[in-house]
Amino acid sequence: MLADGVRINVPSKGNMMLERFIAEVNSSEELRQLWRCVNINAVDRSGMSDHGSVHVQIVANASYKILRLLIAGGVTPSVVTNYSLEVDDAGVIVVGASLLHDIGISVQRENHEIYGVIIARDLLKSLLSPLYDVHARTIITSEILHGIIAHQMEEVCLTIEAGAVKVGDALDLTQGRSRIPFEAGQVNIHSASAQAIQSVDLSAGESKPVHIDIHMNSYAGIFQVDELLKPKLQHSSIAPYVEIRASMSGEEGRDLGVVYSI
Repeated sequence: MLADGVRINVPSKGNMMLERFIAEVNSSEELRQLWRCVNINAVDRSGMSDHGSVHVQIVANASYKILRLLIAGGVTPSVVTNYSLEVDDAGVIVVGASLLHDIGISVQRENHEIYGVIIARDLLKSLLSPLYDVHARTIITSEILHGIIAHQMEEVCLTIEAGAVKVGDALDLTQGRSRIPFEAGQVNIHSASAQAIQSVDLSAGESKPVHIDIHMNSYAGIFQVDELLKPKLQHSSIAPYVEIRASMSGEEGRDLGVVYSI
C-alpha cells in the first residue's frame, strides 16, 4: 500500500509484464518513500500541487491509454522497431517512465528531470530484475530513463513511448491540479485556468489515432492548452498522431461549441 492508502492501479489490458511490473512497484518501500519526499518539496515546501503518487498514477493511466490508441491506429512502438522487443514491453516503458518522471523533485524542482534519471537508474534495477534478463532490462531501463528526461517541455523525444509520457503528463490539468494554490489565495492565470478545465477525455480520433477532448467552463482554460499541452505535444514524437478539441459549457452544462481545435 502507498501513502494514505493509495495503491497504484493501471489497468493492464492483458499485458502480463505490466501486471508484474505494477506488483513490483506496489511492493517497493523505497519508491513509496520517494513519492512522499517529492510531495514534501512540492506541496509542503513550495505550495505546488501533488507530484507524488496521485499525479503519477493519473499520468501513467493517460500515457498508457495514449500508447494503446497509437498502437490501435497503426503506430509501432520504438522499442519494437529498434530492438525487436514486444508491444507489452512498450507498456512497461510508458508506465515506468510515467511513475518515475517526477521523482527528481525529491532533490529539487529545478532540473528535476536530471536528478530523476540518476535516482531511477538503481531503482529500476530492483523493479525490473524479477521480470527481465540483463539484456532486456538494460534496454528497458534506458528507454524509461529517456522517457523521464524527455518529459521536460523542450527536450527532444526520440521514441514513441517518451512522446506518450510527455503528452500524458500534460493532460493532468483539470480543476484539482490547482486546488492548493487556489485555496491558498494564489489566484493567477495558472490557477484560474486550471480551475476552468472540467475534464479531459481520450479516445480514438476520426483522422488521427489519438483524440483529446477538453471540456471547460471558462475561456481561461485555453491558457492551459496553449501554455502546457500544446508545447508539450509539439515537442513530442507523437504530434502527427494527435488531435485536440476544446469546448466550453455554459450554464446548466449547455455546450457552447468548439473553441479550440488543432
